[in-house]
Amino acid sequence: MPNALRIGLLGPLQVRDETGRPVHVGGRQLRILLTLLALSAGRVVPAGSLAGQLWPDDPPGNPGNALQTLVSRLRAELRQAGAGAVIESHPAGYRLAVPPDAVDVMAFEALAAQGRRALADGDAGEAARVLRDALLAWRGQPLADAAGSDFADLAAAKLTELRSSVLADRIEADLALGEGASLVGELRVLLSANPLAERPRGLLMRALYAAGRQAEALAAYHEGRELLADQLGVDPSAQLEQVYLGILRRPHGPSADPERAEVRAQGSRFRRSGAQPADQFRRP
Repeated sequence: MPNALRIGLLGPLQVRDETGRPVHVGGRQLRILLTLLALSAGRVVPAGSLAGQLWPDDPPGNPGNALQTLVSRLRAELRQAGAGAVIESHPAGYRLAVPPDAVDVMAFEALAAQGRRALADGDAGEAARVLRDALLAWRGQPLADAAGSDFADLAAAKLTELRSSVLADRIEADLALGEGASLVGELRVLLSANPLAERPRGLLMRALYAAGRQAEALAAYHEGRELLADQLGVDPSAQLEQVYLGILRRPHGPSADPERAEVRAQGSRFRRSGAQPADQFRRP
């Protein structure tokens, strides 16, 4: 049953049959070919595009025949594992005949979009649940078996960026659910990996404020302002400034519901604004 095949790209290549049993795919070129097809699961990938990514610098004398040979070998390995005729030939190229959600990259992207919609709709509980599920799909470096290939490195960078954004959205949802102190450590680790990133800094400030640590929240802002000035020669974004002012104007901490609502609203405006010049949020 070909549609039962499941492919994991968010880490080392992982292929499993309908029973969950691992399917071996041997050889770097076969793994790259399967990765290319899986990234466009359900859609025809032109033969010329496949050949160009498989042999970018030193193509064989007849790339079309070489590609056909690789496809035949990959089909044989998958068929031996009971996957059936999962790779279809078309006049323009080849198609991996599995539904998009059978590939973890596409399932992750769908969950990320679903969680973001729930967060925008004010359903923080649903957003936190869905976004946690999305993050569980990650097992390591994305597209690891094709690392070094131009297409894989570009796709991996975009996926890593998306993961960072999903993580920030999940923290945003947890903050809306009343979390604060429990998020501070996670946010400090996240910010230490990219001290110039403004969204996690704003989230850290809000988490500290929610935990009753206003002075630390304000100090986190000033630290970020100095870093931006010293390293980039820029001021904090308007969104980070709004989070700072929202905290500064409430000297007694988040003791009243209107105050908590306003600080959360500042974070919502930050999220809708997208990546800031110093943020770019390239996802953990």
